[in-house]
Amino acid sequence: MKVSEKWGTDVDTAVELALQELNASKEEVDIEVLEQPSRGFFGIGSKLALVRVSLNDKEEENKQELAEEIQEISTEDANIDGKKVSEKKVEAKQKTPSQKKKKKSMKNDRHRDDENQISEPVIPEIDMTSLNDLEEDNVAFVFLKGLVEEMGIELNIVGKTDGTDLFFLLEGKDSGTVIGKRGATLDAIQYLTSLVVNKGNGEYIRVVVDAENYRAKREKSLEKLAKRLAEKVVRSRRPFKLEPMNPYERKIIHATLQKDPRVTTKSEGQDPYRRIHIELK
Repeated sequence: MKVSEKWGTDVDTAVELALQELNASKEEVDIEVLEQPSRGFFGIGSKLALVRVSLNDKEEENKQELAEEIQEISTEDANIDGKKVSEKKVEAKQKTPSQKKKKKSMKNDRHRDDENQISEPVIPEIDMTSLNDLEEDNVAFVFLKGLVEEMGIELNIVGKTDGTDLFFLLEGKDSGTVIGKRGATLDAIQYLTSLVVNKGNGEYIRVVVDAENYRAKREKSLEKLAKRLAEKVVRSRRPFKLEPMNPYERKIIHATLQKDPRVTTKSEGQDPYRRIHIELK
């Protein structure tokens, strides 16, 4: 059982420090006040509050189950064109820039409802042959080429456009490196490219950066994860909380279980710690 003992000027402060260390909410823990705070006499003999916060058995079991599921999904993600990338190589990928936090975090239930209103695949089928070639002097093209060179990796960049949105495929022997663990590096590159493209523009231009068809593979992996966890919720009749995910991944989970008559999904918290709860209807 994971336990954290913290001191604080008052009980609430001590509890908050412990929750941060356990990465948990009050609903997921048991709280024991070991020492009450005391203001003393004119500040003499004042005492801090001491609390013991422990992750309850139910939540710890959930975290263990989720860790097993994520490990299985991560193994699938590490396979590119049927070739398994070693665990050591996957870790090495993390030396590239980590995913940036998005400026606009989801702070209320309205955003949660928006995530649930999905009637089409999160990643639509894109026929690259039907798109037009992108000029190499395009600002996004120039940025990606420079970024790849700075990373010291060998990749071929294919740029396409449908007249509005931009689509890039990164191909080559270093495609595994540019994807990163669970697509973190690829997401970071896409995010930074989008910032460059939309800087100073009035109309938003969507940018999609992919490598080795990773995004479609990741979507299928998350769909499988969602279905397995839904079955666990139905069998155990207990809700399940997933680890924090980015908005794109949350949408996949919501979309997968949207039509399941047995369970419902909702997102709680603020990015980057916002996560999905799967519950019985």
